[in-house]
Amino acid sequence: MVHWPDTRLCDLLDIEHPIIQAPMAGASTPEMVAVTSNAGGLGSLACAMLTPNRVLDVVAKTRVMSNRALNLNFFCHASPVIDKKRADAAIDRLRPWFETLNAGPIPEMTEIHFPFNAQICDAVLEASPKVVSFHFGLPDSALVTRLKDAGIIILSSATSSAEAKWLVERGTDAVIAQGYEAGGHNGWFLPRNGAEATGTMALVPRVVDAVDCPVIAAGGIADGRGIAAAFALGASGVQIGTAFLATPESAVSDIHKQSLIAATGDDTQYCHGFSGRAARTIVNDFSRAMDGVPDFPDFPLLNAVTGPLRAASAKAGRPDAVSLWAGQGAGLVGQSTTREVFENLVRQAQAILA
Repeated sequence: MVHWPDTRLCDLLDIEHPIIQAPMAGASTPEMVAVTSNAGGLGSLACAMLTPNRVLDVVAKTRVMSNRALNLNFFCHASPVIDKKRADAAIDRLRPWFETLNAGPIPEMTEIHFPFNAQICDAVLEASPKVVSFHFGLPDSALVTRLKDAGIIILSSATSSAEAKWLVERGTDAVIAQGYEAGGHNGWFLPRNGAEATGTMALVPRVVDAVDCPVIAAGGIADGRGIAAAFALGASGVQIGTAFLATPESAVSDIHKQSLIAATGDDTQYCHGFSGRAARTIVNDFSRAMDGVPDFPDFPLLNAVTGPLRAASAKAGRPDAVSLWAGQGAGLVGQSTTREVFENLVRQAQAILA
């Protein structure tokens, strides 16, 4: 029998191991999620870029393979405003990249995926997952109430103790403390007043002290040592993404997987140039070129424009303009299956915690 120092998260989510496979947009698949859930963790489907019908489809595919606890993840960003001056400047900046990579015509800058709304909520209630998690805050309180009235557990990401308290006051059942080291989009949503994002080591104990609910550590955790450290900091569990990105079950491109395995962890940076919002990627030509560029169009408008560019770069087997999402734990990642990654995480953590 496996024992964990704090079982509050396991009890809340009805899982055996307090490990959440992060809901990585463009990477998580029904196969990855099913393997994780069947192994005793919480598998997470990234649904932020899916239509309501597509959400129901991927949930159905997952449930063919697993009847265990399931997490559906969504964005709660503010709807963007198209500023023509900023949009034109961004397109001019991207035009040479489209020409170099033969990516075709530059698409119109438009909103192609939307924050959590009533239509998506209807689909979620029909799918009836154990957990729904959010990034960039929470949706309208009426939608949160609908989910909670259906018995669904709510998780959301916080990058500060102030955000953690804000989330709990509005119905969040457990807080994901997302440190600066995390791959993909940073989840901040309250004003920082010039302050930088906080690292996981400093953030987790502050969030633990700020809220009376399970805290899930995220950011830079990619092996059992990181899990054990998270428990030492007061966390009740962890959320891990980068360790699963190079698995056969991951949907990212081969060049992304190759770049990840070759990465040291010292070669990542925040880049606004893919989506208009800070997201950690392995450094490449595009991220370097976009570093320091001011005033990108509102998130997520750039996704519509950079999508063909990223696809063309991946198809050509060139990492130059691919969004190589990865956390600073990338240097700890090898080539394994999802099941092997999960079992190794549990085994390593248990050996330390014992």
